[in-house]
Amino acid sequence: MKKNLLTLEGVHTHIGVYHILHGVDLLVPRGQLTMLLGRNGAGKTTTLRTIMGLWHASQGRVTFDQADITRLATPEIATQGIAYVPENMGIFADLSVKENMLLAARAAKRASQMDEVRLKWIFSLFPAVEKFWNHPAGKLSGGQKQMLAVARAIVEPRQLLIVDEPSKGLAPAIINNMIDAFEELKATGTTILLVEQNINFAKRLGDQVAVMDNGRVVHAGAMQALAEDEQLQQSLLGLAI
Repeated sequence: MKKNLLTLEGVHTHIGVYHILHGVDLLVPRGQLTMLLGRNGAGKTTTLRTIMGLWHASQGRVTFDQADITRLATPEIATQGIAYVPENMGIFADLSVKENMLLAARAAKRASQMDEVRLKWIFSLFPAVEKFWNHPAGKLSGGQKQMLAVARAIVEPRQLLIVDEPSKGLAPAIINNMIDAFEELKATGTTILLVEQNINFAKRLGDQVAVMDNGRVVHAGAMQALAEDEQLQQSLLGLAI
């Protein structure tokens, strides 16, 4: 079994006339949480969208679990065992929390067919999902919507969970709850790739880190090493952890 579950090699992405990714090399080790950091506009979200086939690489290769997924359509990529939570969360506001969850549980046609043990585990991670089960998702707070977005992504077991800025705009108490949930997910063996701007969030959760700048990965290594090196943080991110 290969150590890296996901590998990007020399990935370039064009969006219309714009050349966004300039040869991204990224390794996501199996069973670990990899943080993808960088200033605004560095190419982080484009990297996630390219992995998911929402935008296609114009050059290079994306490999998941030793299979080349570079040219696959997004629905095909999702069936490989990858779940993606975009920055806008993608919640169906007019549907109830239950209906949002049911849509993601492809093996179930009604709520009673969802995996009861897994649902109880998800409720333990995100109590708000159970509390507002029959409420319209659009009425939830920002933090509750983020919890629903992650809960929906893990309603079925996934090999890889990709999340874009899960702590954005959240209160500190909600962020702590989110960190606990990702820790539990990690403990189940789920591999996680997180884009994040909250450096304390990254420091507490990350095993590995890749830092992007101008459409390339400019630093990769252990998260702890970056967290302990203020000079490196300053040069890569322009801040101190």
